[in-house]
Parts: sequence; structure tokens; C-alpha cells
Amino acid sequence: MESEEAVLALAALSQSTRLEAFRALVRHEPNGLAAGDLARLLEVPQNTLSAHLTILSRARLVSSERHSRSIVYRANLGEFRDVAVFLLRDCCGGRPEVCEPVVETLQSCCAPKRKERAR
Repeated sequence: MESEEAVLALAALSQSTRLEAFRALVRHEPNGLAAGDLARLLEVPQNTLSAHLTILSRARLVSSERHSRSIVYRANLGEFRDVAVFLLRDCCGGRPEVCEPVVETLQSCCAPKRKERAR
């Protein structure tokens, strides 16, 4: 990832509605959300959300697909991963223990949930 791409992605996420839209789309992976459903969820007018989604799309953080009369938006987790890796790539300066807390936090929040056994 180039610096320009990272700056574009970070700028897109630096506004609260866009950040919340992206986070909502992440929570609804892999199916995504229709634009109208996302607007209702975030309690913003559809035309306002459309402008925000355009900025997120331009930064390649979201993708869209037409389904009949609605447009379904999805988070581009690969692009977000590239931004995160770009930010953290040189964080440890050859000392992995410096980045260990970040890795542990991500592992604990993303660990598969265990199924409870029936008694």
C-alpha cells in the first residue's frame, strides 16, 4: 500500500458518520446492508448517507452491488487490513514484543465463539 492510499482511507474514516457506517458494514459481513437499511440504522437521511458512501467507496473501503431495486454495500475488509498493516508494519522495529499487545487484542476480539454443550 502506498502512503496516498492510506491517507485517502484514513481521511474517509475521519468523519463520524462514515466511521459508523463502515463499522456497521463490518458487523454485517458477509451479507452487507442495503443503503436504505444502513441509513435507518444510522438515523441519517439517505442522500446524506449516499454522499458518505461515495467517499468510502472512493477510498475502496466499501463496495456496492445492485440487487433488484436496492444497492447493497459491504465493507472491504481486505483494503482495511492493508491500511492496518501499513500503519503497523514498522511498529516493532525488530522487536516483536512491542506489537504483541496489539496482536493479542485482535486475536481475543476475533476468536471464534465456542458452542456451549447441552447438559
